[in-house]
Amino acid sequence: MAADAANASARAANERILTVILAPHITEKATNLADQRNQHTFRVVADATKAEVKAAVAQLFDVQVEAVTLANVKGKVKHDSPRRPRRRKNWKKAYVRLAEGATIDLTAVEV
Repeated sequence: MAADAANASARAANERILTVILAPHITEKATNLADQRNQHTFRVVADATKAEVKAAVAQLFDVQVEAVTLANVKGKVKHDSPRRPRRRKNWKKAYVRLAEGATIDLTAVEV
């Protein structure tokens, strides 16, 4: 009985790791970080932790992760109508620094 609970818990943790990373965040700044500091940028779920992001990147891309930095990005206010400004959703960004010599080819990733 305890073994079944442990297996279910491990399965749930593995599923969570696979759903933490939503997409690579590719911008000019992100490309420069990848080239100069071996640091890649990802869009992650809002309640992700550094440990979850580190485990997800290590498992999905088979690389060794040195550090993870998280940033909450506030949604922009857009004025579609003069009377009704709307706000885009807030989201979370992860900067992942890889170990020396490790690389991720984001052009081969399907989004």
